[in-house]
Amino acid sequence: MDEHGNSEADDVEALRRLHDGGDYRRLAERTADPDVLRRLALADYPFVWHAIARNAAAPADLLVPLSARRHSTWNDNCLLQLIVAHPALTGADLDGLVPLLAARLREGDRPYAAVLELARRPELPAERLNWLGHLPGASTHLRRGIVRALAARPVG
Repeated sequence: MDEHGNSEADDVEALRRLHDGGDYRRLAERTADPDVLRRLALADYPFVWHAIARNAAAPADLLVPLSARRHSTWNDNCLLQLIVAHPALTGADLDGLVPLLAARLREGDRPYAAVLELARRPELPAERLNWLGHLPGASTHLRRGIVRALAARPVG
């Protein structure tokens, strides 16, 4: 049972009764079942992807491919920030997001919040992140933010 009194079987059954995007979002927010989250990730609702990325039970093997989903620049950037901040992502998974963020910067999508969130994560070396601020599409403000985020990381 989860904190809402729902079992995984209830969540699997709820998948059969989804009527609208709100139903998808509510299930994505409450379920702890990774298989249910994987099925919900197939939906074409970006707010459902955001709910999945905010869900602490979402596994890294779902979040990494979810980061490539596209809808609109605002939704895509929000999704990337949520995914980069997710505690399930560590080391290699975070490192794999660096080229994606670089590509989005070059496209002019300005995923600045996601880049800054990634710079706050201590799992990646500073050299791996500093160059993001020098790519086409990066701003002076982003470069300064990266430097500040890297400097604020815990030492050790």
